[in-house]
Amino acid sequence: MKKATGTTSTEKNRYSDEELEEFKQIILKKLEKAHNDLKLLTESYTTGNEHDTNDTSPTFKVLEEGYQVFSKEENSKFAARQEKFIKSLENALIRIENKTYGICRVTGKLIPKDRLRSVPHATLSIEAKRVQVVASFASRPIDPDLE
Repeated sequence: MKKATGTTSTEKNRYSDEELEEFKQIILKKLEKAHNDLKLLTESYTTGNEHDTNDTSPTFKVLEEGYQVFSKEENSKFAARQEKFIKSLENALIRIENKTYGICRVTGKLIPKDRLRSVPHATLSIEAKRVQVVASFASRPIDPDLE
């Protein structure tokens, strides 16, 4: 046990440069996939690349058109969510550059590596996330019909 800095050797306040590089590679792979997914989603709700018979088929297909509109709206929502995910990954890359990656923004402790490998854009430890979820349930208004 090393006591020179007032902490033991098992207590770290940030990840090493090698560990940060590992996380950076994970994030870059996820970012590439997320950009490809966003491109597919965007193409699916824009009509710019359609090569079907929509312009030559009868115009009174209410059910089919309703489904197409619904499908485009859903894909648009998925694309917006994907853009938010991409932004979170890009923010994680910034935290890596600043060497603040992997530090819980609530507790100030290191987020476990396993969590960061599965959710590389995480900014909260499981402990802080649980507190956040409990607080969000506690602040919900109670539905009088359910009492």
